[in-house]
Amino acid sequence: MSFKVALNFEDGVTRVIECNDGETVLDAAYRAHVKLPMDCSDGVCGTCKGTCKQGKYDLGDEYIDEALTDDEAADGVVLTCQMVPESNVVVSIPAASSLCSSGPQSLTATVETVQSLSETTIELNVTLSEPLQFLPGQYVNLGIPGLDDSRAYSFSSAPGAQKASFLIRNVPNGKMSSYLREKAAPGDELPLNGPLGSFYLRAVERPVLMLAGGTGLAPILSMLELVAEEGVEQPVFLLYGVTNVDDLVKLEALNAFAEKMSNFSYATVVVNPDSKHEKLGFVTEHMNAVPFEIADADTYLCGPPPMVDAVRQYFKQEATEPASFHYEKFNPSTPKEKAA
Repeated sequence: MSFKVALNFEDGVTRVIECNDGETVLDAAYRAHVKLPMDCSDGVCGTCKGTCKQGKYDLGDEYIDEALTDDEAADGVVLTCQMVPESNVVVSIPAASSLCSSGPQSLTATVETVQSLSETTIELNVTLSEPLQFLPGQYVNLGIPGLDDSRAYSFSSAPGAQKASFLIRNVPNGKMSSYLREKAAPGDELPLNGPLGSFYLRAVERPVLMLAGGTGLAPILSMLELVAEEGVEQPVFLLYGVTNVDDLVKLEALNAFAEKMSNFSYATVVVNPDSKHEKLGFVTEHMNAVPFEIADADTYLCGPPPMVDAVRQYFKQEATEPASFHYEKFNPSTPKEKAA
């Protein structure tokens, strides 16, 4: 038996390693050539401290108070030299990945298919040179063939598979968009670097509210893949907003999730007032569709900056802060903004 340990470094890089049953995180990291900070490896110095807010683990009782206090342990602080996972875990490491000899992974993504889902959205399906573990919601940098340039895209597929997919906004004159529309062919190889980002699905212990705008649906789909796989019992609701009806994509996938999970439901919102869609306007105008109290929910939001700013302002004006709020803004042809 083994467990997955996602090491989140302070520079936004994530490395997922395998930890054997009964093995400490520090030992598993060194076996994977990840040099986590440490001095003693005996629970004495405290150099190997990290924070774990997701997953089950055992710290044992062989460390001393000077290395880790009871209050720290109660708050999720761990010593990686003593931490033995009992499930998949996520550990935040207060060091840059470069200091641990573990920068982002570099792979090759081979184009399988490119499909225009709408005038605004392109789906790219690739085969990776090796399976890539990531946290659902994270992104990678994809290189553009023939150019010394790359773009950041979130996975829309499940972690750990060799097949991967992305939803890419079709930007007029955009470098990646132009390549996908005009030149991309099966067999093309794109350099891929990652995973990156702190926008990812946490352990589902409360109702989950998902808010997506346009191709911000991509990381939400990846999250739903994991939710469906793990069979969580908490209610999960998605509000998915677009400009025009034709911009709604992957509805068949959302319907499949709804059929598979009785606790999942979703609603779509269209901005264009000339549309005959049931829900018109902005996502913030349809928060009454959420089937549970927002204050009790973990909320995940991904969309263009105006949408993210509007939702944040809505929560302030309505004095309705979610139990936790995680969001990521994206701009076409620019790096992703830091997630919260």
